[in-house]
Amino acid sequence: MIDVLIIGAGPIGLTCGIEAAKAGLSYVIIDKGCLVNSLYNYPANMTFFSTSDKLEIGGIPFVSVNVKPTRAEALEYYRRAALHYRLNIKLFEPVIQVAGSHGNFTVITGKTEYRASNVIVATGFYDIPVKLNIPGEDLTKVSHYYKDPHYYAMQKVAVIGAGNSAVDAALETYRKSAEVTMIIKGSEIDPRVKYWVRPDIVNRIKEGSIKAYFNSSVTDIRENEIDIESPDGNITIVNDFVLAMTGYRPNFSFLKEIGINCSVDDRKLPSHDPLTMETNVRGIYMAGVVCGGMDTHTYFIENSREHALRIARHIADHSIKQ
Repeated sequence: MIDVLIIGAGPIGLTCGIEAAKAGLSYVIIDKGCLVNSLYNYPANMTFFSTSDKLEIGGIPFVSVNVKPTRAEALEYYRRAALHYRLNIKLFEPVIQVAGSHGNFTVITGKTEYRASNVIVATGFYDIPVKLNIPGEDLTKVSHYYKDPHYYAMQKVAVIGAGNSAVDAALETYRKSAEVTMIIKGSEIDPRVKYWVRPDIVNRIKEGSIKAYFNSSVTDIRENEIDIESPDGNITIVNDFVLAMTGYRPNFSFLKEIGINCSVDDRKLPSHDPLTMETNVRGIYMAGVVCGGMDTHTYFIENSREHALRIARHIADHSIKQ
C-alpha cells in the first residue's frame, strides 16, 4: 500500500512526485509512454511560448541558451530533474483500471497492479486529437500530429487550423519547399499564436507565399485532393498531405470510468475542488491541464505546478488526522 499513485509522467506528474516525497508520502508515477511523453511528441523544432524559469519544477533551475527554451532542452531538463530527485517512475505501463475507494484503491496496469490510498490524475490532453469527423480523415495522408518539415518537401500540404501548431507546421513546411494551403475556421490567425511568429505567418499569407482560406472548412479528403467549403463557394484543390492541427482533448472516457463527473456543456470541465484539487471521488485528485476539460488553453506548466503542492498538503494533512 502506497500513499499516492500518480498517473502521468509529464512535468506536472513529476512535480506531484516531488511534492509527495517532500511531504513524506510514499508514491509511484506511472505513464503509458516515455518520460514527458507529450513533450517528446511535440514538433522537433518547437520553441516554447514560456521562458525557461516558468517551466521549472522542484526548484531546479532550467538554464537555456535561448530566451525561449526548445523541445530538446526541455526533454533534457525534465530527465535531469527526475534523476535528481530519484523519482519512482514506471514507464511504458498503461493504466487499465482504477477500482476501490479512498484509502484502498487498486490500480491495474498493463504490467502489474498497485494498491494506493490516493490517486492523482495528471494525464494532460495531447494523446487524443479533436477529430474533423469528415470523409477521408482516416486516410494515411492525414495526420493530427506534426513532427518534422523535411518529410513534406516538394509536396502539396493542407494545414487545418490557425493556432500555434498549425502556424509552426505551415511556416516550417513552406520553408522546406512545400506548397502550403491553410484552411481556417475563423477570420484571422489566432491572436494567441506566439508573438514573434504571428507576424511571419500573416506576412507570408499577405504576400501569397502561403495560401489561406479564412472562414472555411475542409468537407472531404481524398487521395489526391480535398474539398473546401469557403465564403466563395465549394473549392477542390490538389493535395498530397493534410495536417489537421485541430487541437487535442483529455481522455474523458477514462475520467468517466473512474467516476469523475464532467460538466454537460461544451467545456466538459471535470469536477474538482480548486483549493485541494480533489475530485468528486474522494481520494482521487487532478493536476495540470486535464483540469480544464476542453478549455485546453486554461492551464500550462507555469500555472499548474501549484496543483501538486495543494494535493500533497491535503493528503499529508488528512493522513496526519487519520
